[in-house]
Order: sequence, then structure tokens, then C-alpha cells
Amino acid sequence: MNVALYTHAACLAHQPGPGHPESPSRLQAVLQALDDERFAALDRREAPRATRAQLARVHDAALIERILAAAPKDGYVRLDADTAMSPDSLEAALRAAGAVCAAVDAVIDGDATRAFCAVRPPGHHATRTTAMGFCLFNNIAAGAALALSKGLQRVAIVDFDVHHGNGTQDIFWSEPRVLYASTHQSPLYPGTGAAAETGVGNIVNAPLPPSASSFAFREACNDIVLPALHRFRPELVLISAGFDAHYLDPLANLNLGNEDYLWITRELVGIAQTYASNRVVSSLEGGYSLTALRESTAAHVAALMT
Repeated sequence: MNVALYTHAACLAHQPGPGHPESPSRLQAVLQALDDERFAALDRREAPRATRAQLARVHDAALIERILAAAPKDGYVRLDADTAMSPDSLEAALRAAGAVCAAVDAVIDGDATRAFCAVRPPGHHATRTTAMGFCLFNNIAAGAALALSKGLQRVAIVDFDVHHGNGTQDIFWSEPRVLYASTHQSPLYPGTGAAAETGVGNIVNAPLPPSASSFAFREACNDIVLPALHRFRPELVLISAGFDAHYLDPLANLNLGNEDYLWITRELVGIAQTYASNRVVSSLEGGYSLTALRESTAAHVAALMT
């Protein structure tokens, strides 16, 4: 089992502003968790930059140009109330999207079995036309589109971040070769993700009410998400791995624990073993308690390695 870990020092340099919850300490906590003898077997790789062609599969040219031009020489540029760029943000965003694309290449070409991308900024709120919700480019979407370009016909994206991945849903709304399945708190930012939002039958939303328990999360997965994956029979499983549904997280109100991330990751690995030649690529999304990030990431990556 060759499990690759993609990251880059540039992802630590992105600064969205003083006091911003999406801080470099998040990635530091993740890397600290993986700097442990339990993870010595990880194949550690430097994330490349995403190419313009990779980004253009999921973003309009106007958005790409806006992000490329917006990076300041000093200080900060605010793209919206939540999303900002510092001088190092463009490089971080290119490496984050590039990590997922490199990981998808690796698992499809047989150079790795599974992969985890320890990167920031996150991506799942970035739509085809808009950077938002701390996200500049949609990392997981770029990886999914690359997989389609390489000939795969069924790519599944499972998103267990506490916030709905409106950007990923937007990008693949009319693409039947991509299944997007999300569990998330509702109501909560960004206000999308109702069960009735189904695209062309390829969108599966399982919203959870505030204060929902581990039991409710597992019930939604067992009743809605996992059956959809079995019906779809994916050739590749991608994971938007946000850990902000954890009970310690300060930005939301769900009550998941580390063992829930271990459980769902094992379930998704099982799906990949059955249908996808073991191929799984996971990428970090949200998670704003450093304690929860360390512990949940360790559980998640341990499951990817089994």
C-alpha cells in the first residue's frame, strides 16, 4: 500500500489576515499530527503548481485572471468579506490545487494507491466564477475534472466538511460523470445544500440540523450517502476532508468525534476497494480547532493507510 502525502511550504505562507480562522496554524497542526512514527510509511511528496489548463477545466477564465492579478506585493487584498490574499496566497493556491491534480495523476497512473493533500487554502466553496468562503481555486474539483480528462467515467466526491461545498456542487451540477455527496450542517454558511438540490441526479445532499450527533451523521451516511456511492460504482473516490463538524470546532454546531472520521474514511476506502481499484484522493478543507484537526487528521490518514 503506497499512500502519498502531498504538501508544500508555500501553503503555510498564505495569510488571509490577522485573526482570520483559516490561519497557517491549521496546516501546522495537520503536519504535526502526521510527523509521528505511525505515519512513517507515508510517501511524502512536494505539491506542484496547478497549470492554467487544469484550473480552466473548472473555473472561468475571468476568475483565473482575477486571482492571478489580485495577489498584492504587500498587505492584503480582500476578495469578499471572508476571503483575502496576501503576497504568498497565489503560490499557496496554485500548490493546493496542484497537489490534488498530482495526487489524481498518481493514483490513476499507478504511482500511488491513495493520497492525502495537506494543503491550504481550502477549495470547496470556490464556484466556477467566484472565489469565496476562504477558497480561491476549487482544489478537489480540479482533481475530478483531471480524472475525467484522463478517461474516467465515474468520479465520486464525498464532502464531510460542516459547510456545504457550494462551489463543487456548482461546477458539477450538470455533469453526470461526477457524483457529489455532502453531509453538512443546515442552516449554516453558505446556505446551499438542501436535499432537493439534485443536479441531473448526480448531487446528493444530506443536511444535518445544528447539534446533530454522531448517530445522526452515521445514519445519514448509511441511509443516503453510501447507498448512492454503491449505485454509482465510482472509478475514483475523492474526499473533501473538512474536520469542522467536530464537537470542538468553534465555527459550527455539530458533534462529531475523531472516531466518526475514522469510521467514514474506512467506509469510503471500502467503496474504493470494491469499485475503484483502491483509488482514493483526499484533500484538506475546513477545521478550525487545532486539537480537533490534529486528532481527526490522524484518524483519517490512518484509515487511508489500512
